[in-house]
Amino acid sequence: MKARYLNICSVFAGLFLTLALFRVTAAKEVSYLSLADYTGPIAGLNVPADMGLSDFIKEINEKGGVDGIKINFIGIDTRYDVARAVSAYKRYRRTEKLLMVNSISTGIGKAVAGLIEKDKRAQIVPGDGEYQAHVQRTFLWGPAYQDALAATFDWIMEDWKAKGNAGAPVVGYLSWDNPYGREHLRGGQEYAQKIGIKLLPPEFFPPGTLKHDVYLTRLAKGGANYIHAGGVDPTPTNVIRDAYSLGLTKKIQFTTDYWGPTELGLGVHAEVLEGIVITSFFQRGEDAKANSFVTDMWKRNRGSMEKFNEVYGMGISWGITFVEGLKASVKAAGFEKLEGDDMYKAYQTLKGLDKKGIQGPCAYSDKSRRGSLEVKIYRITKGKALPISDWRTAPDAVSLHKF
Repeated sequence: MKARYLNICSVFAGLFLTLALFRVTAAKEVSYLSLADYTGPIAGLNVPADMGLSDFIKEINEKGGVDGIKINFIGIDTRYDVARAVSAYKRYRRTEKLLMVNSISTGIGKAVAGLIEKDKRAQIVPGDGEYQAHVQRTFLWGPAYQDALAATFDWIMEDWKAKGNAGAPVVGYLSWDNPYGREHLRGGQEYAQKIGIKLLPPEFFPPGTLKHDVYLTRLAKGGANYIHAGGVDPTPTNVIRDAYSLGLTKKIQFTTDYWGPTELGLGVHAEVLEGIVITSFFQRGEDAKANSFVTDMWKRNRGSMEKFNEVYGMGISWGITFVEGLKASVKAAGFEKLEGDDMYKAYQTLKGLDKKGIQGPCAYSDKSRRGSLEVKIYRITKGKALPISDWRTAPDAVSLHKF
């Protein structure tokens, strides 16, 4: 009887040990928090971006994770609202082994930055040059916004001279009346002055504005030869649609930034967008469709290419960076002691990391918060976004501004 009792105890002890080991194994997980916008003004681009990121993470997990560590993707719909985003971060900041936060807007990034510093964690944000001017725990997705605008100004000068014009062009700027819309000019404005461009007083409008005629008309009356339209698609598409209706696209060249027309806008307004120029740090249009690393992942996870959006590739690029950062941080600290601060340190070692052609090599270091240094110029031609330049290093416009 005693032997039977001991055997039963041994069986249960073995079972409990097995379950305990399973729990330890199952708990070998790190988290990635996306303070996203799935239903607000930038949902058209944020949704495909997080699709790319989540698909990349899913495939990594299916292969066993990173050194056996699975990645838990947490996507929160903030609706592009700063208060919602701060609330969401506070709710998830105690998540065990939360190693990275993606703040999907300039305003959200600024609002969360203080908490990120306090928690000794790291975050990534779209393009706020302030974090390059004053290096903190916040990293940019690519070149700073003002650097990209400076690259656009360089192209404008080249285009102006190529058309046989003397002197310098007059350029108008209109964008959202929020931190994102104004960030480009904090250094971009100084760069325009540096190379001789006459920049008209900027026009700002609230996100969600339906008609832009009044802003466009003022810039046209100011003598603009070029107009740079900001906002996140479909906003730039709508701005250019209004310009087209006013007859302005026949005599004024329009340019846009990273978030200008994607397949989303082209699918509806191809004729209106003909000739528009886009400056981007990630592959657009036909370039993106030719990147088999990106499109094969889309096909495996999403099926038909009919609804493909090139911002999907940018999300994959986030995933590539995170995985390499995780490898480096685990190597340095080990899983058990792994904290957000280890990922912050690891990101500073990723300079030169290849991004599968999606964007230029990673430029993170102890002194750099730029995700990459290169941009590429595209033009909408017969309904397609086609490159009209190779990758080119964007000017350092951040250093021209006093933050």
